[in-house]
Amino acid sequence: MKNKKIRFILITIILIAFFMAFSAVAYADTTIPSFKFGFDVEPAQSAQEVSTTVQVLIMLTILSLAPSILIMMTSFTRIIIVLSFLRNALGTQQMPPNQVLIGLALFLTLYIMTPVGTQINNEALQPFNRGEITQAEALDKSSDIIKSFMLGQMGKDSGKDLELFIRLAKIETPVEDPLDLPLTVVIPAFILNELTIAFRFGFLLYLPFLVIDMVVASTLMSMGMMMLPPVMISLPFKVLLFILVGGWNLLTQTILESFLVK
Repeated sequence: MKNKKIRFILITIILIAFFMAFSAVAYADTTIPSFKFGFDVEPAQSAQEVSTTVQVLIMLTILSLAPSILIMMTSFTRIIIVLSFLRNALGTQQMPPNQVLIGLALFLTLYIMTPVGTQINNEALQPFNRGEITQAEALDKSSDIIKSFMLGQMGKDSGKDLELFIRLAKIETPVEDPLDLPLTVVIPAFILNELTIAFRFGFLLYLPFLVIDMVVASTLMSMGMMMLPPVMISLPFKVLLFILVGGWNLLTQTILESFLVK
């Protein structure tokens, strides 16, 4: 009887040892190797390597600032300010939310800037890919197209903005061709022009809703309801007026027609 117990214990120990060894082998086979990444800083062997490194750093810097640069050089500034003025004039607080306004502004910007992007692709990018022009020539053509768009949005009233930066940059006047002006002059003048036009839109948007607020406030005062907030009563009427006149359609059409894309 004792021999049977000893034999059973030995067999059990052997089986446990076997399964433990098998599981260890299986675990070793399924172990995921670790990856390590790194970079070494070594002295440049030639001036060409230094030039390439500097170009890469400049490109990374430009890419990190690309969203801000593109927003300032496109129609986004005017559109988002007008939409913000509309929300404040209606008094709807956070309706529509910021994400919706930014998304709408981005898609309207894409719609407006499509002809400019197509022109850059046809006259600068594709010839560069075919090897017909150099990288510097492609950049010059692209900047000329963008400057042509920005200058095209500046009317006679915005000439003072352009003259301001021309004077501060100490550029000789009169300028024969506005396209010869550097981007450091055209871009800030374009931004000021966009802000001016957007604030004009905002003034016109506020007028009808201001009239509704005044009518509601005077009506409440005549009825003796001085403790009732006029904004609470006027908000439904402002929203109703905006819907009845097709406000979103009318506002979008006005914004798109305000851009003179050549």
